[in-house]
Amino acid sequence: MKKLKIKTGDTVRIIAGDHKGTEGKVMKVDKVKNKAIVEGANMVSKHEKPSAKNPQGGIVKKEAPIHISNLSLIDPKSGEATRVGYETRDGKKVRFAKKSNEVI
Repeated sequence: MKKLKIKTGDTVRIIAGDHKGTEGKVMKVDKVKNKAIVEGANMVSKHEKPSAKNPQGGIVKKEAPIHISNLSLIDPKSGEATRVGYETRDGKKVRFAKKSNEVI
């Protein structure tokens, strides 16, 4: 398993694929498959059988996972896509945006 620079709760922009340019919040990260689910992006239609949770059943729209390499973190300061770096500040390891040097 590789260390991922995108975590749950980060705001990201999709930089490749059919949904290029879409921004959203990361809801879940799968470290084994190197994929993330982004809120409101890469929507797919899924057929669901009626169940106790969903008595009606039918076609449901839900987010599908996107590969981490197609996502770029949004800089909290400028709102642009940025790369992520790690460094030690005040004795703690922190993530920072490489464009603005801002701690994430």
